[in-house]
Amino acid sequence: MKKFFALLKDKPRLYNIVFNSDTKAGKVFDIAVMIAIVLSLIVAFIETKPAVMGRFKDVLTILEYVLTFFFTIEYILRLYCSPRPKDYALSFFGVIDLVATLPLYLSFIPCLSSARYFFILRVFRLLRIFRVLKLFSFINEGYLLLQSIRMSLKKILVYFLFVLILVTIIGTLMFIVEGTQPNTQFTDIGTSIYWAIVTLTTVGYGDITPVTLVGRLLSSIVMILGYTIIAVPTGIVSATMIDETKRKGKNGRCPRCNEKTDLKANYCKNCGERL
Repeated sequence: MKKFFALLKDKPRLYNIVFNSDTKAGKVFDIAVMIAIVLSLIVAFIETKPAVMGRFKDVLTILEYVLTFFFTIEYILRLYCSPRPKDYALSFFGVIDLVATLPLYLSFIPCLSSARYFFILRVFRLLRIFRVLKLFSFINEGYLLLQSIRMSLKKILVYFLFVLILVTIIGTLMFIVEGTQPNTQFTDIGTSIYWAIVTLTTVGYGDITPVTLVGRLLSSIVMILGYTIIAVPTGIVSATMIDETKRKGKNGRCPRCNEKTDLKANYCKNCGERL
């Protein structure tokens, strides 16, 4: 216990253990967190199978309490040793840490007026699935993917707006062509837009199909168009990932953790990011 309290007083060392993995203690801590994440997901999956849950209810309940306690201590330690606690709390992984830890505590809310509402409280416990997103923080490739998606978000939103306008136009055209036919499946513009989305994304449920020659011709064009359009977001993110991979640290700082680095170094000594 003396070593633990001494570690609490040494915030820089505690920070290196909790947030970095370049030390032996940091690697052990990261491995412990990853094991806890996997165990919590296994518990969540088992809880959705009543037959299995009934046999191991006590064990799973104890395991859930232990894991929640572990994640709570982890979250508090990160807030405690972080130089900027507010920045961590409002960061992506900070929010994930908090949201993934709350479900068990939400289940302690006083009894509601009807027993059926307890199921709603159990739904909150499924938020533990968000813990799996924390695994991205342990690998550079995962961070690179999240960073690339974040940087490409504006382009993807513009692309999404374009696709939204496109399916609206296509759906309206199909309604004009097929809407006048007897016993038509294109009963309104909303249904026609749904058909356009399903067809353009090459999902093709087949629940709504055109019957006229013009409608089938338009449908064929939309299918071919779908193969070209669906690859655009992948290309945007891929191009950003390539740019991020080639990007060098600016002003002697790592592009990932913003720590000072040697200008001649190939990797950041703090987070291991390739420079």
